[in-house]
Amino acid sequence: MTIHLSILIFWPLAFGVLGAIVPRRAAPVFALVGALVPLGYSILMLLDFDPAARGLQYLTDDEWIPDLGIHYRLGVDGLNLWLVALTSLLFAASALWLIFRPPPRASQFALHFGIAETAVLGAFLSQDLGLFVLFFDLMLVPFYFMLGIWGTHPDRIAAAVKMVVYTLVGSLLMLAAAAATAVLSARGPGELSFAFSDLVANRLPESTQKWIFIAFALAFLIKMPAFPLHGWMPDAYRGMPLPALAVFSGVVSKVAAYGFLRIALPLFPDAVHDFQTILLVVAVISILYGSLMAFTQTNARLILGYSSMAQLGFITLGIFAADNAAAGAQGALMQSINHGLVVAPMILVIALLAERSAGSEDIRDMGGIAFRAPVLAGLFLVATLATLAMPGSGNFVGEFLILLGTFNSQQVFAFIASIGVVLASVYALRLYIRAMHNRTGPAVTSFEISLRDHVVLVPHVLAIVAFALKPQPALEHAEPAVKRVVAPVLQAGGAQRAAAEVRP
Repeated sequence: MTIHLSILIFWPLAFGVLGAIVPRRAAPVFALVGALVPLGYSILMLLDFDPAARGLQYLTDDEWIPDLGIHYRLGVDGLNLWLVALTSLLFAASALWLIFRPPPRASQFALHFGIAETAVLGAFLSQDLGLFVLFFDLMLVPFYFMLGIWGTHPDRIAAAVKMVVYTLVGSLLMLAAAAATAVLSARGPGELSFAFSDLVANRLPESTQKWIFIAFALAFLIKMPAFPLHGWMPDAYRGMPLPALAVFSGVVSKVAAYGFLRIALPLFPDAVHDFQTILLVVAVISILYGSLMAFTQTNARLILGYSSMAQLGFITLGIFAADNAAAGAQGALMQSINHGLVVAPMILVIALLAERSAGSEDIRDMGGIAFRAPVLAGLFLVATLATLAMPGSGNFVGEFLILLGTFNSQQVFAFIASIGVVLASVYALRLYIRAMHNRTGPAVTSFEISLRDHVVLVPHVLAIVAFALKPQPALEHAEPAVKRVVAPVLQAGGAQRAAAEVRP
């Protein structure tokens, strides 16, 4: 089957531009059409993808800036296949939400929404480091405007500036590191290339890998965010409009985790091995800190924000577990998909709960909603149980693989990280019980979920259940690619151990 990845990437942008020039009432429709076509494309890719094939599928490779060695190179493999599908699903659901609840200045919002989806899909599908950096930086622009213009918090401008300052520092570091990687990897004059395949073939010396890897790692850890680089996160989560926050939390943070797998592990394996312990410490601290902070918050947005931080700590833990079977990295990829599937509908549920609590997103103002809204309570319960990795959920599979891989290579970190599994059950159940049960809040008006909200939330929850019942296709698609990116790190560790043994 012929699937043109350029259409997949730029269709949302094209309809975002059209949405900006049509009458405001029609703008959300254009945003929805811009999101549905990528969703259809991603479903076709899932059905047509050949897990037995080596290398990239649906490849596009054209010279873009020959003098700089930058190619317009796109492709799909087991690392990005399901992340592309997740992205298209979440953007389609959020676009459908906008149909029923159009924001002010809907035309402008449609434009930024289309740019955001194009940037995220472009980052996932890029197979050239220069192209990846371009899309990675482009992601910042639409979310800055969506937070600054449509934000729901009085300090939204300050929150947007803080987010830009943090992430721009990381982006500039990554830009410098990407240029250094291509220049130092070039074999001679006129052979400059940013293509991932060329950079992997011309690997840098260990000493050079270290300082370049630090720049990439800082950029990705800021974007996630991970402790202690998360200072921008609380204000951004508190102020961002909920449809934008659903895709931001669901997929934008996953671009950073994907960057570790796509770029850091295969290009800088010696540095990854050298800094493995430091990254595992960062991951464990993020798990514990995020979990404890989620337990102490009363704002529902911040509970999900800090819980996302904890989940991204688990993902980081799996990526850098570097076990021989690559179970940790495979679990990290699975957890990236699972977390996106779960957190997006939970964020949208917050909007529904606020409608029933006089606009408040504080769980102390909620309660008693389940009595007259059992369907909403049931949908929320499915997402909550998935969040705490209940056995039988997709999150359980991801966390189990992460902890298994970490236990096989770094037992101490696995035992400490397992505390986060216990804490997740505490903050997830606390959120659900305080929001749906207990005493009825002072301004609560409990009523059932409407048909239009069924259209948005039910497919989300069905996707959570379907992925929990049958995660095997995603595991089979990802396994060969994950093992390929982890193999250089294992080889680097083996080579360093062998060199240490022969040293007098």
